[in-house]
Amino acid sequence: MDHHPAEPPVDRRLLIAHACRVLGARGLAEDVLGHVSLRTGPDRILVRCRGPQEEGLVFTRRDDVHEVDLDGRAVDGGDLAGWAVPNELPIHAEVLRARPDVDAVVHCHPPSVLIAGLEGVPLRPIFGAYHLPAARLALDGVPVYPRSVLVRRPDLGREVAAALGAAPVLVMRGHGITTVGSGPHAVEQAVGRALALDALARVCLESARLGGRAADLPPEDVAELPDLGSAFNDVMLFRHHLARLRHEGLLLDQ
Repeated sequence: MDHHPAEPPVDRRLLIAHACRVLGARGLAEDVLGHVSLRTGPDRILVRCRGPQEEGLVFTRRDDVHEVDLDGRAVDGGDLAGWAVPNELPIHAEVLRARPDVDAVVHCHPPSVLIAGLEGVPLRPIFGAYHLPAARLALDGVPVYPRSVLVRRPDLGREVAAALGAAPVLVMRGHGITTVGSGPHAVEQAVGRALALDALARVCLESARLGGRAADLPPEDVAELPDLGSAFNDVMLFRHHLARLRHEGLLLDQ
């Protein structure tokens, strides 16, 4: 009988910190804006909080990640000790309440998606194998939340969750994006979807700038686009971005 060594337990705080650093390093979360959360129980999450010496998402530390309930209170008698939950915690809380299938939520502000939304540039399926996850988002259609507001109340969070519906990503016009992930690699998946949505918006923006003549993919080409699976789309992609963080001197000690 083959005996495979058990995988070491995942440091979920470190995972979220690295997810934040990836978003910041790739330009999807400028300066101090944006946050990532991971469900840890029916009514609690780990979430990237604002620290007493805040330096922005690309410099997120493990200590910036805290466990709170969906109302933003420290759990098990804990104390945030100088950290504060994001103003837009209701995005995470209400999406997780509405979507029991979701385990991780990313909210960030990629300029590409912002400009595409403001200028009414449609996120069309104009490419295929160049970026399969992005192509799939375009083929399935990307929902839009039309209000450019700070989502700091539960009623606004419920509006966001309703606009997201059953989709994996949401454009928040004049604001940013929300993406979700599920399963054992939920954080990696939510980050990958944010990166894919950014890639889709960048290509569609450039196409529009050049005249917008690119046609949508024909059905016969769509039929040839496989789903490469989570091991490729999520895990391998996230490992690549961790390697880029290492190359850039931004990877935290394991």
